[in-house]
Amino acid sequence: MATGRDHDRTSLILSAPMGLLIALLLDPTCGLITTAAFAFGGLWLSPDLDTRSNALRRWGILRFIWWPYRRVLPHRSFWSHGPLLGTTGRLLLLIAWLSLVSAFFPWTETFVVINMLKNVWNAQPQRVAAFLIGLEASVWLHLILDGDPLPKEWNRRRKR
Repeated sequence: MATGRDHDRTSLILSAPMGLLIALLLDPTCGLITTAAFAFGGLWLSPDLDTRSNALRRWGILRFIWWPYRRVLPHRSFWSHGPLLGTTGRLLLLIAWLSLVSAFFPWTETFVVINMLKNVWNAQPQRVAAFLIGLEASVWLHLILDGDPLPKEWNRRRKR
């Protein structure tokens, strides 16, 4: 299992090659988006947000938003470290918090965050895909550095 410093360093080092790959496959803007998303995913949206980790500390006074995630999900579970599911869960929690905060502003429409995300998805699907690829790739890197890219539940099923 890699240390927090190893995860951080590797995320930063490999974000540029990942972005370059996407730039070659899609376009340079998508490559930059992937680079940023990969670094953001590795440094701030790590599967280790359910522990006292560097990623959790980076959220500073906003780290309370991860309290439900930390209380509900066991570490290295299918739901926190599972491919696609872990990233989806963390993004949904962020969207829920943004939606909750936006509800307190009377000048915003209902579901402003959801509507904004739908508009971005419809207007720039390639760029949204580049962002999501960067986030998910950073999670896979995290899992590989931990020595076993599958959550605990999957390992138990494999051994039977």
